[in-house]
Amino acid sequence: MGFKVVVDFDKCESNAVCMAIAPDIFEVRDDDYLYVLDETPAEERRPAVQEAVDRCPKQAISIAEL
Repeated sequence: MGFKVVVDFDKCESNAVCMAIAPDIFEVRDDDYLYVLDETPAEERRPAVQEAVDRCPKQAISIAEL
């Protein structure tokens, strides 16, 4: 059982809070768009992804259980 990182790009403002928390999963590039580098990270990365979910100022990130 794993999980998937889900981003609502209509809400995302690419403020990079998530990238500061989990740079191996989230990246805001020079074009000012957020990229999800790993949509299905290992279970041990769940706490970092959950923190990104909790701290996203636009509530654009969520976790989907697989």
